[in-house]
Amino acid sequence: MEVQITRNVARVLKVFTEDPGTPRFGMELMKLMAMSSGTLYPILTRLAKAGWIDAHDEDVDPSTAGRPARRYYTMTGEQARQARLELAQFTSEISPYPARPLGWTPGATDVTGGLR
Repeated sequence: MEVQITRNVARVLKVFTEDPGTPRFGMELMKLMAMSSGTLYPILTRLAKAGWIDAHDEDVDPSTAGRPARRYYTMTGEQARQARLELAQFTSEISPYPARPLGWTPGATDVTGGLR
């Protein structure tokens, strides 16, 4: 399943790629990103179905914990590597600045007199 990278999907992926392997749960992510549950949970579901993140339920007795079991989401190192590549592509596509050729130096003129 292919995931369309949007600004909000990119924000979620960024959190996971900054610290892959760290289990995260929905409420934590909602607070961290100031994102509503109606925005976050569909993204987490799509990412999990696409294999970009892994999802598992916490192994806890709700009556003992005094709350429902949490659903944790994690990203493996390989998933993080792929996500970083997709984020880089997304960032380059939305950048307001054109890509500069290798070796380009700000302020330097080229054979066109600096015109592009």
